Amino acid sequence: MTLTQLRQLVAIVDAGLNITVAAGRVHATQSGLSKQLKQLEAELGTPLFSRRGRSLEALTPDGVEIVERSRRLLAEAENIRAHAANQRGDASGTLSIVSTHTQARFILPPAVAELRRNFPGVQLRLEPAGDVEVMQRLRDCTTDLGLLSSVGAAPDVGLAIPLFRWSRKVLVPLDHPLAASLGAPSLAELARYPLVSYESSRHAQSSLCQAFAAEALRPEIAVTARDADLIKTYVRAGLGIGILAEMGLLPEDHHAFRVLPAPAALPDCTAWAMLPAGRVVRQYTIDLIQMLAPWLDRHDLRRTIDGVATPLWGSPPHWPMSTLR
Repeated sequence: MTLTQLRQLVAIVDAGLNITVAAGRVHATQSGLSKQLKQLEAELGTPLFSRRGRSLEALTPDGVEIVERSRRLLAEAENIRAHAANQRGDASGTLSIVSTHTQARFILPPAVAELRRNFPGVQLRLEPAGDVEVMQRLRDCTTDLGLLSSVGAAPDVGLAIPLFRWSRKVLVPLDHPLAASLGAPSLAELARYPLVSYESSRHAQSSLCQAFAAEALRPEIAVTARDADLIKTYVRAGLGIGILAEMGLLPEDHHAFRVLPAPAALPDCTAWAMLPAGRVVRQYTIDLIQMLAPWLDRHDLRRTIDGVATPLWGSPPHWPMSTLR
C-alpha cells in the first residue's frame, strides 16, 4: 500500500466513481488506475467498491471507512511536506483557493497579483463556488483557503479569519419607480417588485428571507445567480430589482443604474478567510490573507493559525479596503 494508491482511491471517490475523470486528475491512465485499485484491494483483502460489470457502483462499508482514513493520512502527509517547506523557507508550491464568485471577481485580483509578484514560484488554483460548496471543501480539507461571507457569527468550520464588513446595495433601472427614491427603500417597497439576487436568497435561512419574514412579507425572487455581473445583466434586462454586495459594483454601474442603500433591516455581512482544520499553512497563504486584511497584525495572525494564541479579532473594518492601506 502506497500514498499514491491512497491518493488515487480518494480521487476516484471525488470524481463520482468515474475512473476516466479520476485518472486525468492524478495524471494517470485509466488502465493504470484500474490496475492500482485492484492491487490495493488485493493487498487489503477486501473490495472497496461494489461493481456492476466493469463499472463502479458504490463504496462498500469497508471502502467508506478506508477512504475516510486515507483522507486523514494524505492530509498528514501533506502537513509534513508543508511544515518542512516552511522550515526551509521554500517559496514555491500550489495554493488552492475556493471562493464565492463575488470574492473571486472583485476582491482577490489585486491581492493575487501582489502574491504572484512576491512569490513567483507559487501556482494558484482558483475555483469559484457557492457558499455550500466552499464549506464542504473546507470540511473535506480539499482546499488550502476558502473565501465566503456570512451574517453574524463566523462559519463553523475550520479557522475563520474576518477580512472586512460589507453592506448590500439595491440596483434599479433608471426608469424604475424606485429610481426617484432619496434614500433606502423599505422591505415593503421591495416586496412589491420581482427581485434578482444571489442563489442563497432562495434559502429560508438566508438573511434576506429572514428579514422579509420578520415583517410578514413574502418577496418574489424572480432570478438568482452566483455572479454579481449576472445579477446586473438581469436587472438591465428588466427582470427585477437587484440586491447585491457593494463590492460587486463598478464605477460605470452608477451611471447605468440607480444605486440605493439597502434597507436597514438587511444587516451587514462579514467576509471571511477560512482555513481547513488541522492544516499546516504555508507562509504564502498567510501573506495572502494579510494582503486581503492589512489591518491584521502579522505576528498575531501567525500565532493564531499555529494554534498558540486565541483569536481576538475585534470588529473588522468596513469596505472599501482602499481606505485601510
